[in-house]
Amino acid sequence: MMRLTGLVLTVLFYTSVAAQENSPYSRYGFGDLSPNHNIITRGMGGIAAGYSDFQSINFINPASYGNLGYVEPSVVKTNPNYQRSTIFEFGAEIDSRTLNSTVPLTKFTSNNLSMSYVQLGFPIKMKKANRKGIFLGADFGLKPVSKINYKIARFERLSGIDSLATFYEGNGGLNEVAGGLGIRIKKLSLGFNAGYAFGNKDYSTKLTFLNDTVHYYSSNTSNRTNYGGGFINAGLQYEIILKSKALIRLGAYGNLKQTLKGSQDIMVQTVRTDANGTDSKIDSVFQSNVKGDIVRPASYTIGFTYRDSAAHWSFGADYETTKWQDYSFYGQPGQVTNNWKIRAGVEYFPASYNTPVSKYFNFVHYRIGFNYGPDYIKVNNNLPEYGFTFGAGFPLKLRRGYFETQSSMLNTAIEIGSRGDNKSNLRESTVRICVGLSLGDLWFRRYKYD
Repeated sequence: MMRLTGLVLTVLFYTSVAAQENSPYSRYGFGDLSPNHNIITRGMGGIAAGYSDFQSINFINPASYGNLGYVEPSVVKTNPNYQRSTIFEFGAEIDSRTLNSTVPLTKFTSNNLSMSYVQLGFPIKMKKANRKGIFLGADFGLKPVSKINYKIARFERLSGIDSLATFYEGNGGLNEVAGGLGIRIKKLSLGFNAGYAFGNKDYSTKLTFLNDTVHYYSSNTSNRTNYGGGFINAGLQYEIILKSKALIRLGAYGNLKQTLKGSQDIMVQTVRTDANGTDSKIDSVFQSNVKGDIVRPASYTIGFTYRDSAAHWSFGADYETTKWQDYSFYGQPGQVTNNWKIRAGVEYFPASYNTPVSKYFNFVHYRIGFNYGPDYIKVNNNLPEYGFTFGAGFPLKLRRGYFETQSSMLNTAIEIGSRGDNKSNLRESTVRICVGLSLGDLWFRRYKYD
C-alpha cells in the first residue's frame, strides 16, 4: 500500500467586481446556512420565537402574523374601522469573509452581495371577530436558506509516486417560497407557513498526477442535482401582562423532518494532459435524471421576549436545536452533526408618546445581540461558531394622528462572526452589513372623502 507522506490543503480565492463567496465549509450538507431572519431581529442576535411587531414581519415564527392585524380593545370599540398597515419588506446584505489557515499559514478574503428576503404581510379585517379579540394576518415571501460556493485545491505527495493534485469546485443553494397565516385569539397566537423549497447542488472534482516528463491520465467528475419539495412549519406565541404592565411573550416554532426529491446528472471523463497543458478527452460516462431523496432534518426553537411598561426596553432569548444526523443526500449522511444555538438580544427605544417629532433620534431603535453554538458541519472536530450583532431602525417619516399606521423603517444590522478554530486548521471570520426596508401603508383600504 502506498504511504501518504505529505498533504497540503490550499483554498483558492478569486475576486472580481462581482466577487462570490468562497467557503470550503459550504462543501458539506446544504452548504452555508443563511442567517435569513428579519434584519430587525438579526440586530438582536437573531431572536424570533417570542418576537412580534405590527410594524414588521417576523416570518420565522408564523404565529406573529396574527399581530399584523391586532388592534387594542379600546381602539376597536371607539373606531371599528381602524386597520393596521400592509407591510412590504426587502432585505440585502454585503458579506465579507476571511479565511485563516495555520498549515500552511495563509489568509484569503472574498466579498459577496446578496438578497436576504422579500416579504409581503397584511392584516385580514374581520370586524365581528375583532370585537371578540380575534385577529388574522397573512404573509407571502421568498428567502434563501443556504448557499454553496467553494474552490479548493489539495496536493498530496505519495511515496514512490509523483504528486497528486485534486481540485474541488461547487456552487448552488437552497431557497424557499412560502405563504403563511396567523391567528391571534386574545393572548394566544397560532400560525403556519406552507410553501415550496427548491435548490441545486453542482460540484466537480478533477484528479491530476503532476509530472514533467510522464503524461498520466486524469479524471474529471461533475455532478449536478436539482431538488425540491413542499414544506410546512408552525409556531405559537402567548402573551403575559404583568402587574407592572410590562409584557412577556413566550414563543415556539419548528418543522418536522422533510424529504425533498432530486434529479441528478453525472458525468465522468478520462482526460490525458500533454506537456503543454492541453487536455484530450479519452472516454466519458454520462448518467441522466438519476432520482433520489434529500432529507431535511427537524428543527425546534423556544424563546421569549420582555418589554417594559413604557416600551423603552425590550430583550429576548432563543434556544434552537436541529437533528442534523437525520440529514442525507441520495442516501449519504454527509459530514454533519446535531447542533444547538443560543441567541439573545436587546432593543432600546428612547421616545415616549409625548416626545416631539422634531427629536428624530429619539425615534430610532437601537439594538445589540449575540449568538453562540457549534456549527452543524463536522470536519474531524466540532466547529465552534459565535457572532455579535448591532443594529438600528430609522423611521422614514414621523407623523401622528390618523396616518400613524403609515409606518416605514430603514433597518440596519452588522453581524461579526467566527467559525472554526486552530484545531480545525481553518478559521472563518465573517462581517455582514445588512440593510432592510420596511414599507407600511393602508394598501387595500378604500378612502371616503366629503
